[in-house]
Amino acid sequence: MVQRVAVVGAGCSGLACIKCCLDEGLEPVCFESSDDIGGLWRFKEKPEPGRAKLYSTVVSNSSKEMMAYSDFPPPAHFPNNMHHTVVLQYLRLYAQHFSLLRHISFQTTVHSVQQRPDFSISGQWEVLTVGRDGEEETHVFDAVMVCSGHFTQPHLPLQDIKGIQTFNGRYFHSWEYSSAGGLEGKTVLVIGIGNSGGDIAVDVSRVAKQVFLSSRSGAWVVPRVGDGGLPVDVVSGIRLASLLMWLLPSWIDGVMKKKLNQRFNHRLYGLQPSHGIFSQLPVVNDDLPGRIISGRVVIKPNVKEFCGSSIVFEDGTVVDKMDVVIFATGYEYDFPFLPVALQTKAGHRLTLYKHVFPPSLEKATLAVVGFIHGLGSIIPLAEMQARWACLVFKGLRKLPPEKLMLQDIHSDTKRMHQRFACSERNPLQVDYIHYMEDVAQEVGVKPQLFSLLLREPALGLRVLLGPFTPYQYRLRGRGQWPGARHAIHTLWERIYCPFGTRLVPEPRPERKWPMFVFVALGTPAFLSYLL
Repeated sequence: MVQRVAVVGAGCSGLACIKCCLDEGLEPVCFESSDDIGGLWRFKEKPEPGRAKLYSTVVSNSSKEMMAYSDFPPPAHFPNNMHHTVVLQYLRLYAQHFSLLRHISFQTTVHSVQQRPDFSISGQWEVLTVGRDGEEETHVFDAVMVCSGHFTQPHLPLQDIKGIQTFNGRYFHSWEYSSAGGLEGKTVLVIGIGNSGGDIAVDVSRVAKQVFLSSRSGAWVVPRVGDGGLPVDVVSGIRLASLLMWLLPSWIDGVMKKKLNQRFNHRLYGLQPSHGIFSQLPVVNDDLPGRIISGRVVIKPNVKEFCGSSIVFEDGTVVDKMDVVIFATGYEYDFPFLPVALQTKAGHRLTLYKHVFPPSLEKATLAVVGFIHGLGSIIPLAEMQARWACLVFKGLRKLPPEKLMLQDIHSDTKRMHQRFACSERNPLQVDYIHYMEDVAQEVGVKPQLFSLLLREPALGLRVLLGPFTPYQYRLRGRGQWPGARHAIHTLWERIYCPFGTRLVPEPRPERKWPMFVFVALGTPAFLSYLL
């Protein structure tokens, strides 16, 4: 019977795994290679090999209510889109509240995870760790949860860049970038227009002589600030919108393109891609259009070749005297401590049932948690995966036979490649709400909307028409949290709270709508966002 569980990594996914293990009466032991929790969200001035790193200006793309743990709402006074220091503060509060730190072994690196000789009977694993003093130790665990992330191995495609060896300036990967210090007065090229590329181009443009941003395929740029000044994911991220996207994908895609182009014309700005809005994760950036319109950032096509300090682009244009090149070209994903047999791929993704379980294991005692992308925060996704994994470990939920799991992986991979622009650098993406609902069904916590609307109409309308918050998955079933209803009902109080630094009297409205209309809809801005 599963009792002791190894958790690899103490980032936001690892913390969720520890908490879920404790909820199910399991004994988690978390191995964290650094000296602190937080993973990606712990800022480090200098990059450390094998560890994720962010830059000093990072702000969360998801708002606080949409990226919360399902039974731990963020403090009301926290800003809606949190600076990385505030996200780390939230993770610390979560770890302290649920007493998670005592289950973490810091400065301990997992070197290998191997099945024991009697695995077919016991399902146990041997975990070899290396401590802070270099001493190796072998542990035996009944199950393993892998939460080591996938932003640790920078992809630097120098072999694809003609003439890079002739460049006499400085070049490096965005993983090494901390701040714009040292780039004052320089001419800088940023290659790649993901979220990192956009952020770094904006940041550097405040001090550099000139910044060029090179993009192979363009990108849709989405602001954090939506209609009425509300967080855009609160305005648009509702269950009903997901249903409309599922039923009328082309129409919704067209509506969203029109909406984004009203803010600024992507074609005019040289950013419009050929793919649809939901085919690839958009660039979340409020400042990029302003830097482009002021000339501080100049959009360029893909790089053709380097000629000394000159850069030749695919449209034939040349920029001379380039000082610095920053490659925002993504990451390789790697789990070097796992057996090779568990690292087989389906398309570009790992062969994992519902992105969690390797189907080939005789005993389902290993889960990969948080290795997933969706148009939403990783925290609710990882937490839901962890809740499911713990139930499977305990034998409370059964996985299908290997053959059926492989069939599901095959069909899911096919659908994923049809709907999303997947590549080696972006190996997987899921429909956020659909995936959450799918795994919630496995856990037994998916909201029963019809029943909820009959029993508690006000709450049911908030779940159906309001922001798609993680608290909805604590209303029923295993892990039910008594505070979930209150968290949903008081959602708008926490959203509005950080804005109250200077109170301005409301003008007397000419036409007064009943308050219940606004409460029922969750946010009146959503309708104007779609139309």
